Amino acid sequence: MQESTFETMEPSPVSAADPALTVEQAIANLQGSDLGLRFYAAWWLGRFRVREDAAILALIAALEDEADQTEAGGYPLRRNAARALGKLGDLRAVPVLIRSLACSDYYVREAAAQALLALGDPACVPMLIDLLATGVQGDQLVPNQPDLSQPYDAILEAVGALRATHAIPYAKPFLEHPVERVQYAAIRAMYQLTHDSLYGDQLVQALDSPSLQLRRTILADLGAISYLPAAEAIAQTQAENSLKLIALKGLLEAQLQQTSPPDLTAGAIKVMTLMDDLL
Repeated sequence: MQESTFETMEPSPVSAADPALTVEQAIANLQGSDLGLRFYAAWWLGRFRVREDAAILALIAALEDEADQTEAGGYPLRRNAARALGKLGDLRAVPVLIRSLACSDYYVREAAAQALLALGDPACVPMLIDLLATGVQGDQLVPNQPDLSQPYDAILEAVGALRATHAIPYAKPFLEHPVERVQYAAIRAMYQLTHDSLYGDQLVQALDSPSLQLRRTILADLGAISYLPAAEAIAQTQAENSLKLIALKGLLEAQLQQTSPPDLTAGAIKVMTLMDDLL
């Protein structure tokens, strides 16, 4: 049985000015024997973007830690280490993150996939495709597979962001997945892999979902794929303005890459106007 989502939550953040912890102490705590301090130190090093060699190497070592295992078989320290390494941008973490995709802990695999997406190294693509393939039989999904057998949404987001077009035959069947968030991740990935507006439009239509949590997810998806035709729909979605602004920022950044300052595309001007109206 999978552990509850509650058990995967990060510790409550403390002030960045907390005098009780320094970079040196956090690294020492991560390498110590107190499991609670190690768990917190892994989160802290990622939260405050500590990119020192000693921190990176300690986090990499923590990704294969055997001491911090729950009764249900999970590895909380490994989860935090993977999340931290995804934030720190050091490609030395890629090999151990790839190995973490085979971890018995679902949430470690999820955190590893998300970290590999953030690091952007295509070396992980074959393993990601292998994980997708476990859910596919021919051009269909494997029937009666447990919903949480793999973190398919995180895996799909990674192959899409990495533009792994050879993953299309494995990603496409997930458009029919019974879990909606996985469906939307598949739509997002298929847009990134094909640039077919059909998929972008499907995400826009999904913004009418009665579920606020799903609307939040779709806003993030649209921002990630920078789908300009979604701009007005994003601004009008029944969700927090902060999340709409984050999604619109994704659209704006893509538009700004198409011009040299001080020139702006019509799309950039449109998005900026929508953002101003939300502020």
